[in-house]
Amino acid sequence: MAAAAMLIMGCNSNNGQNGQNDSIAEQQPETVGQFQTYQLDGYTLHVYNSNDVMADASYIIEGAEGLVVMEYPLFKVNAAEFGQYIKNLGKPVLTDITDYHLGGSDTLPIVMPKGMPQFIEGPVYSGMMQGFAEQFGETMVALPTQQASEVPFGSTQQYAGVDFRFEHGATSDFPGAMIIIGGQVCYTHWAPYQMHMSPLQLTSKAAIDAELATTKAALAENCKYYIGGHGGLVEKDAVEARIAYLECIKKLCAEKKDANAFEEALRKAYPDMQGDIAPMAEALYK
Repeated sequence: MAAAAMLIMGCNSNNGQNGQNDSIAEQQPETVGQFQTYQLDGYTLHVYNSNDVMADASYIIEGAEGLVVMEYPLFKVNAAEFGQYIKNLGKPVLTDITDYHLGGSDTLPIVMPKGMPQFIEGPVYSGMMQGFAEQFGETMVALPTQQASEVPFGSTQQYAGVDFRFEHGATSDFPGAMIIIGGQVCYTHWAPYQMHMSPLQLTSKAAIDAELATTKAALAENCKYYIGGHGGLVEKDAVEARIAYLECIKKLCAEKKDANAFEEALRKAYPDMQGDIAPMAEALYK
């Protein structure tokens, strides 16, 4: 799912929708997913929206010295398409950054935020992947088995001549990171795209404050683009809209006594926003 805009509104205001971001390369409708290319100061950002059931997005940072890939696709059809695109760029892949999404990165050197390798081996992540395997079967890639290098939070690493600063993501999403790429792009696990939030992201009322804090921190980075493992690329106005949305959710949670009342009020506040409110409401009031 390509998502390049966010509804800009307060809790009691009317909906409005911005247009999609312009990229310097047109989308390729004949492909399974879509590639877009953005020229930044010192590097090129390639965005791959997979169009899979989880709205996964993958990225290539093209520097002078080679390529860095982020969040390699999970499904075979997407991994093949992504791999062919990399091959066409004609540069070596130097690093694969995996924040939350293991994919078909084969034998590439993998780096992860500190704590992510242990989390991946734990019951929550391994249970999730087992569920995916049962649901999607042979359509999924074989997951990488090579040992990942861990990057400490608060550190800046340089890959392909581009700086990557690793900061903490939402505390409710630990050990997921917020990664600032070349001072111009901010990556988090979930991009603030135009859709009601997932119960996997807002797992409880405490997660509202955690997401608010991280989204405000991301906005303070004053980046040109904001990207995520889900949802693709958005701009600053989408981040501002997500903050307003979270503040609305926090207000309604304080006012409404049960999930049904909350769901009704949020739907009234955001009548045109896509997505199912009920699972999120259930998570917030469980």
